[in-house]
Amino acid sequence: MNCLSIEEKMLEELRKIREAVESKPAPPPPKGLWNEFMGFISKYKVMGLAVAFILGLYLGELVKALVNDFIMPIIQLAMPGIKWEDIAAGPFRVGHFTGALITFIIVAFVIFILVKVIKKMGME
Repeated sequence: MNCLSIEEKMLEELRKIREAVESKPAPPPPKGLWNEFMGFISKYKVMGLAVAFILGLYLGELVKALVNDFIMPIIQLAMPGIKWEDIAAGPFRVGHFTGALITFIIVAFVIFILVKVIKKMGME
């Protein structure tokens, strides 16, 4: 009798393990337009994306102001009497492009530093 109870206990444990390992069926999709919308918002983390997008826009504006108001005036000191935005090679506005390129490089560098810091802090 003692052997049977041990075997029964082992079988019961194996059943529990099987139930834990087997995948459960996916929950049914939410019913109703509002519930579907809320499911979409939570599943794809739309609010976080929206916040990141808005912050990215303002970070870009901040860096653009830094380039236009601090960096390019230093460049203009080297070229007195010429506005950097007006520098052109034929129909191409080289000066404006240079300002946009510097802005992009600074934004990319700031984002690179932020990602490194976030990874180091373990907040991926």
